[in-house]
Amino acid sequence: MLVLAACQQNGNQSEKKITIGYVNWAEGVAMTQLAKHLLQEKGYTVTLKNADVAPIFAAVAGGDADVFLDAWMPVTHKTYMQTFGDKITVLNTNYDSARIGLVVPDYVKARTIEDLVKEKASFGGKVVGIDAGAGIMTKAEDAIREYNLGYQLQSSSEAAMMATLKKSIDEKLPIVVTGWEPHQMFARFKLRFLEDPKKVFGETEKIQTIANSEFTVKDTTAVNFFRKFKLNSEELSSLMNVMAEADGKEDAVIKKWISEHKALVKEWM
Repeated sequence: MLVLAACQQNGNQSEKKITIGYVNWAEGVAMTQLAKHLLQEKGYTVTLKNADVAPIFAAVAGGDADVFLDAWMPVTHKTYMQTFGDKITVLNTNYDSARIGLVVPDYVKARTIEDLVKEKASFGGKVVGIDAGAGIMTKAEDAIREYNLGYQLQSSSEAAMMATLKKSIDEKLPIVVTGWEPHQMFARFKLRFLEDPKKVFGETEKIQTIANSEFTVKDTTAVNFFRKFKLNSEELSSLMNVMAEADGKEDAVIKKWISEHKALVKEWM
């Protein structure tokens, strides 16, 4: 349940507070932790609010969270953006080379989503997904229908999906999962997207930073920071990699990452 109150302030207040919503997706966790650290350096008290994607969008729209750094457009989160309309403002595209789709290990025979039909028995007739409210799950359902796969979409957490993927790869078993880039799964394993000739999953996605519309006029300092906050593929990949190995030492690895990207961070600040 979302129980934290929204934090609102302007640039003249001595006590600066901000609440950042996030979902347990690797890229969003990494960017959120980085933003938290940098805002704390600017004197902010930062509260993080964790939930599934639907409650996070609702929290930003309702003012229970100020900012969310992991909105995928134009396909994945289109419905949420349409639902909340002018209650949400897009501040910036923080990553512009994202992609979603169905992903398999490189040793499987299937090359396209259509190939899953004839390989149904080997895949056990299922696609391993993430949390049910995620936009990629809606598109996976669309793909199952559009390609007449007859597969079951299995919902789980991102962590559970990754554990299932690792187990299957360790045993060289066929598996198909909902996947996206950027994600450390592509650094850990040899994977590829299945070709999607019907473009059910769209093409390139953009990850956007969104904010509560009222918040955008109440804290111009934070808004200006988030409007500049952007990473390329190499920068985000390196950030995600160090976060994946942080093992409870997030502050330390983020400080080290910042020290190695001083010019970039200076642009944001």
